[in-house]
Amino acid sequence: MADTDNEKLTAQQPEPQEPELQKEEPTQSTLDQIRQAAKEDDSQPVGTLTLRTILGGDILTADFMRRQIWLFVLIMLFTVVYVAFRYQCQQDMLTIDRLEKELLDAKYKALSSSSNLTEKCRESHVLEVLRQNHDSLLQVSGHPPYIINVPEE
Repeated sequence: MADTDNEKLTAQQPEPQEPELQKEEPTQSTLDQIRQAAKEDDSQPVGTLTLRTILGGDILTADFMRRQIWLFVLIMLFTVVYVAFRYQCQQDMLTIDRLEKELLDAKYKALSSSSNLTEKCRESHVLEVLRQNHDSLLQVSGHPPYIINVPEE
């Protein structure tokens, strides 16, 4: 019975080991764990991506698509924005052309109205209208105009 008590005591007490050996074991097991994780998480090699897998549609179910989905979403977003801005630019250019034509028409109308007004305000035209209406009160002066100086007080 004494032997069994000694065995229990020795089983409970850890055996003294060298400090170098204790440090190596956890390091080796950690390295082994890292190697094992790296082997499990690695995707298929790049060499398996062939034209047949792309054209066959196998690439759509592959891990490649799941990893790159945000890149495809970003590309689609940029494409939609590009097309929308181009369409808006074309609409703006059409509006600018239409407004330039309207402005040119307005300038021509203003020019023709101005020339008509200038023609109707000429002295010869006014005299002709007076003769047609037989208005005897207004006549053209035979004397040239002169300036009257008024002294300021």
